[in-house]
Amino acid sequence: MSASPVICFGQQPCGFFPRRFLFAKFETARRLQSEIGGEIVYFCHDSDHDARETQTILRHRKTNEPATLNFAFENKVQRKWSPLFLKRIPAGWQANTARQLGAYVEPRWVEAFKQVAATNAADFCLEMYRRMGLLEGVRVVRSSDPAVRRAACEVADFFVDLPYAGEVVRARWLDGGPKLHEGGESYLSLPTMEFAKEQVTPTRDTRLRWMQTVLQCTHYIAGAGEQAYLRKEDAPEITFVNRDPIDRSDEAYH
Repeated sequence: MSASPVICFGQQPCGFFPRRFLFAKFETARRLQSEIGGEIVYFCHDSDHDARETQTILRHRKTNEPATLNFAFENKVQRKWSPLFLKRIPAGWQANTARQLGAYVEPRWVEAFKQVAATNAADFCLEMYRRMGLLEGVRVVRSSDPAVRRAACEVADFFVDLPYAGEVVRARWLDGGPKLHEGGESYLSLPTMEFAKEQVTPTRDTRLRWMQTVLQCTHYIAGAGEQAYLRKEDAPEITFVNRDPIDRSDEAYH
């Protein structure tokens, strides 16, 4: 275990302007760091495949009406099943979205958005967070990083990145084989094939232990939803901290 505090929080890329609950995690981490010192680590779970995670809810600057924006993706397979770091953004999406943003955010953030050079959803979100100053002094560790995956412990409940229909998809390993969730109780079975540790990521229930074998954090900041499902017994050495409250937590911070 590290001699000095390692203050960690985890989150999928959650909008090209981050949701306010993620902003609150950054703020909580900085407050805690000012009290106890140490390093802040953002565990970016960019291996998640749910396209809903990157929905960005903005309010109109004049009417205050909410609008939900999101990335477009190159095809249906990517949108449904590819991990966020492999969901490619089609040409034209950035320019089209930028033309809408002036009604919702300050001109400086429209310009920052235009300047992002990224070809996939995860990279785009992270670059935008950098331009907003959120990542200053923060070490980002990504679940897509092959070195992270090699260093992590093995888990019995996992997803595996596999080829399918000309793309790479994130399949759940269920009943001895890879499956793609099609909604409800419906799954599409993929052929069983060999895979390496670099293709494996954890499920929600095994993520904490998987992450902790790499990060060795001393403190973990979690929102109310996480507190309900985190298997704290998997990492008794961690001090769990509630993130600071914030209103309209699902809306975008900008």
